[in-house]
Amino acid sequence: MSEIEQAIREAAGASGLPCAAAFFLAEQLRVPPRAIRESADRIGLRIVFCQLGLFGYDGFGERRLARALSLVPPELSSAVAAAVADGRLPCATAWRLADERGLSRLLLGSVAETLGVRISDCSLGCFGATDRERPA
Repeated sequence: MSEIEQAIREAAGASGLPCAAAFFLAEQLRVPPRAIRESADRIGLRIVFCQLGLFGYDGFGERRLARALSLVPPELSSAVAAAVADGRLPCATAWRLADERGLSRLLLGSVAETLGVRISDCSLGCFGATDRERPA
């Protein structure tokens, strides 16, 4: 078993490897985040608890936590709209928008849901060009 696979096994919970833990491992092991997800796939572990709330909450009775909100402040709506590329908001851009504004990433996922903006290009590779909402 590789060092990456061993680290993943140690960090994983009963339901899989949390997204935040995957990014932490990538930083600690100095590998691209996608390498963590690919190694997790090889040992049969799924990525769970997407930080944007898009997938991996099955153990809590929900596929996703991102929900439509009653209101999105106009300045945030404008910022999201300006960041949309090819009709979608890249995951890394969503994270940046949340971090710059002191918002949780989960809240930014709900903002995107409210605005009807789909998230694309997960840095872990959990969803890609043909199916951007379903984990691999």
